[in-house]
Amino acid sequence: MRSISPELRARLDAETTTFCQCWRLIRRDGVVAAFTDHDCDLVVDGVVHAARAGLEATRGETALGFATGGGEVDGAFVADGVSEDDLVAGLYDGATVETWLVDWTDVSRRLLLSVDTVGEVRRSENAFTAELRSLAHKLDQEQGRLYQMSCSADLGDARCALPQAELETQGVVVSQRDDGALAIEVGVYPDDWFVGGACLFSSGAAAGRSMAIRAHRAEDTRAILTPWGDAPNAVALGDQVTLKAGCDKRAGTCREKFGNFPNFRGFPHIPGDDALFNYPKPGDARLDGGSLFR
Repeated sequence: MRSISPELRARLDAETTTFCQCWRLIRRDGVVAAFTDHDCDLVVDGVVHAARAGLEATRGETALGFATGGGEVDGAFVADGVSEDDLVAGLYDGATVETWLVDWTDVSRRLLLSVDTVGEVRRSENAFTAELRSLAHKLDQEQGRLYQMSCSADLGDARCALPQAELETQGVVVSQRDDGALAIEVGVYPDDWFVGGACLFSSGAAAGRSMAIRAHRAEDTRAILTPWGDAPNAVALGDQVTLKAGCDKRAGTCREKFGNFPNFRGFPHIPGDDALFNYPKPGDARLDGGSLFR
């Protein structure tokens, strides 16, 4: 239960309100952005909460027990607020959001309403809506190892055991196509090698940003990459990039593409749903008591 000071309780019970909402966004890289729906900037704990960010709380919900609650925040893309490029680059994915109720006449009178995590972000022409997930959403995350056909490891992690140096390669942007695809001078790689991987920009105005790769085709020593969504607007010719190989977590890919099947962390021989409908047929040579995966 929240503890409310007598002074704050008195202000809440007053006939006229002097309260506004303030949000503090802490990105995973440590960058802090702060906003308020008040009509003037507020300084809370030494952090300036901008009033010109175009943010507004929409709806929120809480639930009993361990059900996940949360809410939404609407915002407009403005110069000193959250930019579209930052959202596209994923800089706010998984960011922590503190929501405060603040008395603008005395910011020391405030109440922490919730601590949430940024979930799905929907963009329109000049605005966005960010889903806020309560801390209870972490209880919905899978723990331990699951029995599934696909690999549960991430490419290059300790369980996969493939060295990152073998999965990454350096390249340079040589052109940007009309369809949004980027041409990267990277050397000879087969088609689809980078599908499901990532392109990390290491120089230029887009440095530090990344994009997920949806499609890859090879043109001699160039990789033509189509991103999921749009590439960062700040990309320019000559930018240095690091390309990471992609993995669809299938047993065949692990064996044939990476030669790493001894470290495969899935169970590819688990029968699928079709096994429920199978029945023995006279003369079927496979029904000899041996493995079905010979």
